[in-house]
Amino acid sequence: MNPAVLNESELVSLKEALDDEYRSYETYAQVVRDFGSVRPFINIVDAEARHISALLTLFEAYNIAAPANRWPGQVSRFSTLEEACAKSAQGEIDNVAIYDRALLTTQRPDILAVYHALRAASQDRHLPAFRRCGGQRSRGGR
Repeated sequence: MNPAVLNESELVSLKEALDDEYRSYETYAQVVRDFGSVRPFINIVDAEARHISALLTLFEAYNIAAPANRWPGQVSRFSTLEEACAKSAQGEIDNVAIYDRALLTTQRPDILAVYHALRAASQDRHLPAFRRCGGQRSRGGR
């Protein structure tokens, strides 16, 4: 196996992770456009941009063309901030599941480091913030 070439499962997982980060970024940016500079969206949208950047670095490192962001203008819109918080909490739960699956596809330290960091951000920071803003009790698990 060529260490500079990703196998099919690594490539699929990397693309799925990037697509989900694009979707999250566009969703949270839409909430900010609809409701103003509200927390936690205003902070987490910036974090999502950093997540995208971290994943794009992996695409560059392995000389892979990154898929385009297909989400601008395609994300859900919410009638209330509470609804946005609840749906965003579920989105973070789904994001953690994506990283749980992705972590099983590779042994590459650089990719694992990014996946672990982004999973932790979703689980430990974003999910609790959305649960707080949506009035949900913070609880563990996925």
